[in-house]
Parts: sequence; C-alpha cells; structure tokens
Amino acid sequence: MENRPKADFHPGIWGDVFLNCPDKDIDITTQLRYEELKEVRRMLVAPMDTSTQKLPLIDAVQRLGVNYHFEKEIEDALEAIYHDNNEADNDLRTTSLRFRLHKEHGFDVPCEVFYKFKDEERNFKSSLTNDVQGLLELYEASCMRVHGEDILDEAISFITTHLTVAAATLDYPLSEQVTHALKQSIRRGLPRSRLGDTFPYTRILNPTRRHCWSLQR
Repeated sequence: MENRPKADFHPGIWGDVFLNCPDKDIDITTQLRYEELKEVRRMLVAPMDTSTQKLPLIDAVQRLGVNYHFEKEIEDALEAIYHDNNEADNDLRTTSLRFRLHKEHGFDVPCEVFYKFKDEERNFKSSLTNDVQGLLELYEASCMRVHGEDILDEAISFITTHLTVAAATLDYPLSEQVTHALKQSIRRGLPRSRLGDTFPYTRILNPTRRHCWSLQR
C-alpha cells in the first residue's frame, strides 16, 4: 500500500484559538435560551381575559420565524380562539388578525365576518380610515382571499388607496410598516426576512419582543 506524502502546511494565523471549547459559555447560552423558550411557551398557554389576546403574540412569534418551537401551543390556542363565540365584539384589527391566522393554519373562516365593517350603502365605513393598524391587518387578511370572496377584493382596493396616501404622513415605524406591507404582504415574504418590519410591530408586547427576538438568533 503506497504511503501518501504528508502535506507541509504553514501554521494557521489563528493558532489554537478554536481548539478549546468554552463549555461554560455554551452552558450559559443554552440555559438562557431554554428559559426564553419556557417564558414564551408560558405566555402562549396562560389564561387570558379573552382568548383573542393571544393573537398578537402568535403573530409576533410567527413573523420572527420561531413558531417551530411552539407548534402545539399555537395550534391549541388557535383552536380555542376558533370556538370562541365573541367574534361580534372584535374590532377591525382583531377580526382581521384572527381571520388571517386561522386561514394560515387551515381553519375554515367565512369572509362574512367583515360585513359588520360596512355601512348601509355596503361600502366600508369611512371611520376605518382612522385605524391604520386595523387597515394593515385587514390588508394582510385580504391577501389570503380565494375566488368568490368579493368583500376581500373590495377591501384590497379600499385599503390600498387609503394606506398609500397615509404612508406619507405617518410617523416611523408605522410609515415603514405600511410601505413594506404594500410592497410585500406577509403571505409573499419569508419570516426571517421580515425581522426589520416585525421588530417595531412587537413593541406592543414587550416580553414577546424580548424573548422572541433573542430566540431567532
């Protein structure tokens, strides 16, 4: 058997820096990540005054791309929300977010839930133009539409007109959220590519932002 000559490599510029494994640092990092996972999981399963209070949390977790850690908790929460009969009391933002998240997870959700936001002439109420966050959520929900959901086709036209005008007068970060949404809806994007858009959004839930932001790293 022929012996192959050994290569005469020059010493590396890094020396022995990568030969030692900092076990202590890894243990601390792993422990912190474990604690963060537990905290977000606790928030997902914790009882709340209304089931829909978990919707922004679920949305933030999904937008940050860490939902694979909590698949069962998210499915259980959405199942409970789906069977909650308080839909009539929800505002535009909550109704739209609920519609989109359930659609994304395969639930059968009728588009008729949006009829309550129309006036007597069957147009979307003019007062909705003052609710930019609600319009944003309705826009994202409308991007989930299928053939025959005419009210969502109408919503896209209504929202695009008003948000395009509003974007020029809104403060940051809301102005950036509007501009980004009109260019690329959640359905068309990848979770980790939306982190810059999600970070200001998750300010509504400080614990969610803190724990989920570090989990995605």
